[in-house]
Order: sequence, then structure tokens, then C-alpha cells
Amino acid sequence: MKIYETHDKAVKNIAGYDVRPGLFDVNGARITNKGINFTIHTHFGTSVELLLFHPGEDEPYAILPFPEAYRIGDVYSMIVFGLNHEDFEYAYRVDGPYNPQKGHLFNKNNILLDPYARYVSGQEIWGKRKTQSYRARVVRDVFDWGDMPQSSKALSELIIYELHIRGFTQHPSSNVINKGTFAGLKEKIPYLKELGINAVELMPIFEFDEMANERQYDNNKLVDYWGYNTVSFFAPNSSYTANKSYHEEGTELKELIKALHENDIEVILDVVFNHTGEGNEQGKNFCFKGLDNKIYYMLTPEGHYYNFSGCGNTLNCNNPTVQQMILECLRYWTINYRIDGFRFDLASILGRDHHGQPMNNPPLLRMLAYDSVLRNVKLIAEAWDAGGLYQVGSFPASKRWAEWNGRYRDSLRGYLKGYNHEAWNVAWSICGSSDLYGGYLSEHHNNYSGYNSCINFFTCHDGFTLYDLYSYNDKHNLNNGWFNTDGTNNNLSWNCGEEGETDNTEVLTLRYRMMRNACAILMCSRGAPMFLAGDEFGNTQFGNNNSYCQDNEISWLDWSYLEKNKDLFEFFKFMIAFRKKHKIIQKKLPNAVCGMDGLHAHYIYGDQVENIPQDTRFIGISMAGYDSKQQQDDIIYIAVNTHWENNHITLPPTYNAGSWFLTVNTYGDENKKYYYEEGQEKRIEHNFVIRPRSVCVFVLKKF
Repeated sequence: MKIYETHDKAVKNIAGYDVRPGLFDVNGARITNKGINFTIHTHFGTSVELLLFHPGEDEPYAILPFPEAYRIGDVYSMIVFGLNHEDFEYAYRVDGPYNPQKGHLFNKNNILLDPYARYVSGQEIWGKRKTQSYRARVVRDVFDWGDMPQSSKALSELIIYELHIRGFTQHPSSNVINKGTFAGLKEKIPYLKELGINAVELMPIFEFDEMANERQYDNNKLVDYWGYNTVSFFAPNSSYTANKSYHEEGTELKELIKALHENDIEVILDVVFNHTGEGNEQGKNFCFKGLDNKIYYMLTPEGHYYNFSGCGNTLNCNNPTVQQMILECLRYWTINYRIDGFRFDLASILGRDHHGQPMNNPPLLRMLAYDSVLRNVKLIAEAWDAGGLYQVGSFPASKRWAEWNGRYRDSLRGYLKGYNHEAWNVAWSICGSSDLYGGYLSEHHNNYSGYNSCINFFTCHDGFTLYDLYSYNDKHNLNNGWFNTDGTNNNLSWNCGEEGETDNTEVLTLRYRMMRNACAILMCSRGAPMFLAGDEFGNTQFGNNNSYCQDNEISWLDWSYLEKNKDLFEFFKFMIAFRKKHKIIQKKLPNAVCGMDGLHAHYIYGDQVENIPQDTRFIGISMAGYDSKQQQDDIIYIAVNTHWENNHITLPPTYNAGSWFLTVNTYGDENKKYYYEEGQEKRIEHNFVIRPRSVCVFVLKKF
């Protein structure tokens, strides 16, 4: 980087500061040797001013207009000398045409946040309403990553654990020092290691303003708890930090990520590029609207906002300017924060053109798929949007992206509660959904694509927890203040006989069995499993399936359930370890030496080769291959009985390779034992009685 001296002939004085033309190819505000470089761009704007504020004050103490000579194309850049980055906040004002019908909302008096800001001031205290405009601080990167290598795990090797930074440790029962923060999550790493997960998917951590849409309902304060209304794409949420530092670039978050990596846990970020926190015509104008509304947002011919996000506006992701910002953002988080993957909220929007029409080969998706920096980063699409575009299995992904497998969630939920017409969808889903994702050899991952194309899940932040999935027939969202009209009605849930909390032993027994069923199937399904934090110990949201606004016990994990439901936690631990042990679930192996088919769906009689009925209440799946590392065949059989009665089945032939051993039985034996450690498995002859509404897993081994 070139260093400019203040005696340079290009230096001039503006508002009492020596300035000169800056670094036009470095977006945002960056510290140089002698000053601070400020770069911003606007296409339709006609002039730009830099505003400097004393921290916390409403009026700028200095206003520095960018001279026309400090502009190249649409880019304005200026180095300001004599500034200490610790002493000020900054923002911009941009003048230009005001014509809403043509998409222009310029206002020379409007204070605008730098879209490339790496720290947004005034956001540090969670739940405190901000009285000033959004402004940025200049921060210094002081973190040293050393020689930490990038993770080489395939997607199918991951066990993904979705969590909310604040909600994970905010409850008093979390027993951490730094509740609701990055540091609080770091304190819980030993727990994550014990559970066995090797990837955390963090709900939005980009800066958002939880108080932007604050309201009161029934004496409760409702806020933007989830954080899906981004204020700044390059800045971590400062209210998630325990040690408030206004001068360092995300040090506490980087310390968390480094600690997770040192414990062999990848970090995936939930990113929101489908809309911003500026809302619709009634929303705020604090950044993109004032910089280039017509470029950054999809607008109707009348200048209104298309709303394919369901949140008021839709980013115009296939405009080259927006594409470039998104690419720079993902590169920044990959390089500066060593992020391992990104899950894209409502990703189908990323494939719409500026009129909102789906594109066959969206340039943004292709650009991200082939970018050199993002080459080994996981790209995960939520392959639908609020405008009705549903692309599960058909996301235009250049054979590079994975998808949240919505078909898996819906078919397994329905089948386990008794919708036997889902049998074929369930069989496909457990086997890796190759009917959706194909059986081709992936040129990008050098692995069988079905394993690395889908994220399998029963639950996520959006919807019921696993406990609530089997405790409520209907959503209970009255606390959200919308008369229970928000949140999906298509939960495919089942209360097992009574709605909500109960002391009925029979109902509770069934509920916990259903949770074990879901866990066992999830961990034995091809593709990457994901589950919601707290599911492993029966955390509840009391029937709320849309807790986006609930910053309280509804959303916070209650860690007291960990002791109460210790058996469920231990079952999750066992199933996670079981999945890791059996590579046949994770990836394609060479053919089994014994000659058993690599993958087969079975009906009740496992030794008969026949197609399973479309409406069967029993499904069996066998997986077989040769594990060269263990130097033996790896063969398992998953049996699923959704009937309310016993089912008499026969197990598949063993090809003289050994005997079947029962390893998992979610119904439990006479001692209420649901799984058996190695060496304690129960040898099973050809016939077996699988109990009502239960799942069994068998391993073929020599005796």
C-alpha cells in the first residue's frame, strides 16, 4: 500500500484537515500510516460529504466535502490526516435527485452509514434504544491467526448445531460468566465437545438493531431478537461482545472462532442478503436507500419495493454493484474471520433478476460458486423465498451449493406422525435424496454429490423445537402480539395425546420416544445432519413456532432441562458418535466384500427383493461398503415402524459375513435401555419384533 506524506503536493486543507485523494480500490474506512482513508461510491448521487462526530454527539464537529478531483467514476476517496481512529465516529451525506417514482431518494441532509463499516457505534448495549443515527467507527485489526489451516472436512462429515448467540447462554441456568455473548459461547465449548458436534451454525451475527421495531405487548417488550434485519454486512453485532472495545476489529468473535477451530468445530454463518433493515416505503433511510436506492433494491415500475423477502424490501442481488458488495463481504468474513461456511437465508431471492423473475443461470450464484477465495467454503442455500419460489432439489447451484432439504423435514415429520403416504419420500430422504440431487460425481468435492448436497433436519430456529414438535398440535404464538396469525400452520407436529405440558406418563413416554426416533433417523441419514440447539435435552419454546421477537425465557435455552432429560442428551451423544464411527453413512465406500448391495430399501421381509408399498408403515434401509481404514465391511440396517402396533420383520440376509446386532432401540428394553455400547449389542437372529412407533438400528458384525 502506498504511503502518502503530508508534504505531498496533492494535499489540500478542508475544514481544518489536511487531505488528499485516497485509495479508490479500498472500500470503507481504513487506517494508513499517516491518516485514514475513506472510500465510498454512488452512481446516481451528485456529491458526497464526510461527517466526523465526537462519540455520542448528535451534530458533526467537522464536515468534509469530497472535491470533484477526488472522484474516479462513481467512487469518492479521500485520505484525512491528523485523525486518531479512537476519537471519532463517522458517517456520510449524499446529494442527488429526489424522485421516488423513478427510485431516487437522495436527501443532502440525511446521515448515512458506511455500507462497508466494520464497526457500528451506539449498538453495544443490548435492548437500549438508540437515539442517534447509525454511525461507524474505524477499527484496527490486531488479531493474529498464526498458521491455522482451513478445515478440510466434507459437508457430510459435519454434525451441524444451529444456535443463537444470545439465547444460547442468556438464561440464568447457563452458568457462564459472560451471558448472551461470543465469550459466553466460548465458555460452552467443552459442552459442545462432549455432545460431539463439529460445526456450529450461528444465527445472524452481522450488526442489526434489535430495537428498530420495538413494541410493547401484554407488558412485554418485543424486539428483533433473531436479527434477520441487517444494518451492516461487514460489522459483527457489538451487543454480542462481553468486553466492549471500540478500537479493535472483532477480536472477541475471532477469539471464539479460533477456539472453536482448535477444538475441531467449524463455524457457519447464517447470512441475510435477501433484504436489509431499511424496510419498505415507511422504513428508515440510513444506508443503501440514500446511497443508490434504485441500484440496491428491486423496485416496481412505480418505484415501490418488491417484497419477495416478506420483510419490506428485496436486495437487487444481480445488479453488478450489489454482486460485488456481496462477494467482498463473503471474502472479508472468510479471510478476516476464517469462516468455514455460509447459510444463505431465503437464497432463492439471490437468483431473481431486477424485475423479480427467476433466472436460469444467476450470475451472483455462479460468481460465488467459482470464486477463488471461497473455493473451499461451504455454501448452503435455503432454497425458497417468501415470494413463493421453491427450489429444493433444483437450486441453480453450479453443482457447488448445498441446500436445506425441506423435503426431508416435511416427509419425515409427516411419516413419523402417521402419514404413511410419505413412505417413498422418506426412503429417498434417508438414502441421501438422490432423486433430488442426483448421483453424479461432484467435480468440486471429489465425492458422491448426494452426501454433500443436502442438509437434513427436523427442526431449526424457524418453527417448533423438537420437544414442541411432539407436544403441540398447533402453534401458540399469542405472545407475539399478532393474535396467533404469525408463524406457519403447517407444522406436521403431533402432541401425542395432550396439548402442551402434562403429567401423563403415557403421553410423556411417547413424546420422548418420538424425539429419539427423529434423532436416530437424522443421524443415520445420508447428507449432513443439522439440529437446533437445545433439542438434545428437550428445550421448549412453549409452543411458539415463530419466536423472532421473544427475548426472554421463550427463546433462551433453559439448561436445567439438561439434567432433567439426561437420558435424551446421552441418546443424542450416542447417535452422533455412531454416525461418526460408521463412514458408510457419511460417504460412498467401495463395495462390501461380502457382496451386499451398497444401498437398498426394504419392506417387512428384508430377505425379499421387492419395491416397498407406497403407503407402508414400515421402512428398512440397509447401507453397506468396505471401510479400508478399519479393513472390514461397514454395514448397518435402519428399521422404522410408524405403526401403533408391533411389527414382525425379518432382517436382510447376512451373506455369511456375520450376524445382525441390535445397537439402537428407541422403544427401549425391559431396563429402559435405548442403545448399546460396542461389545454390549444384542445379537439378533433372522426374525425380529419391532415395537410400536419406534426405530431400531442394527450392525452386521462377526461374532
